[in-house]
Amino acid sequence: MVAKSSYEPGTPSWVDLGSPDPTVSASFYGALFGWDVVAGPPEAGGYRMALLRGAAVAGISPQFAPGPAAWTTYVSVADADAAAATAVEHGGVLEMVPFDVLRVGRMAVLRDPAGTSFAVWQPREHPGSAFVNEPGALCWNELITPVVAAAMAFYGPLFGWTRSSMPMGDGEYDVLMLGDRAIGGIVVGDGPPWWQVSFAVADCDATVAAAVTLGGSVDEPAEDLPDVGRFAVLADPHGARFGVLASEWAG
Repeated sequence: MVAKSSYEPGTPSWVDLGSPDPTVSASFYGALFGWDVVAGPPEAGGYRMALLRGAAVAGISPQFAPGPAAWTTYVSVADADAAAATAVEHGGVLEMVPFDVLRVGRMAVLRDPAGTSFAVWQPREHPGSAFVNEPGALCWNELITPVVAAAMAFYGPLFGWTRSSMPMGDGEYDVLMLGDRAIGGIVVGDGPPWWQVSFAVADCDATVAAAVTLGGSVDEPAEDLPDVGRFAVLADPHGARFGVLASEWAG
């Protein structure tokens, strides 16, 4: 378990779900991860906070844009406006121009050149998830993209990321690095590009079974990842995909 009160710029710091029915989503994830999901103030526009032991670890929002339900990865930055400008300079697209979120921070929603949506977060009162790498909390963010080199040409100048390979079984896995620290992964995918959000769990197979019972489905069955843990990709009742990982370093 890692408690967090701040995040170095360039680090994924928060995730939230855009849901067509936040009440259904709150019920599903609350039962699956042990979250208490509470509504924000009226001016929050229906945004809800998912709490683990009383501290915020994720958000659930009404879905404002058309398209499938999806989790969004937020990357901490020192200046949301400057980050948005840099993203556009390197071929990104602004989905939502920088704006203040009450008193808690400033953000922008972007698409990288491959069309992958993500957000940047300039923290004020809210730095990000209060916990990481424990059951029910964020443990990994992975970019699934058609061309890794093109993605690095965008995210490298934007966040200072580099790429490093680590052995995994008979192959290798590409890790996104911020200085000497791993902050995420990057893999080639044939389908639509997306940022995959993964949560730590105590028992991967039990979580998969519970998700199905609660109305979710299995996108990728549970498998053992050598030297990492046991991992599966699930979909919630609205089709939003997310990973679950049981490992020693993730709880």
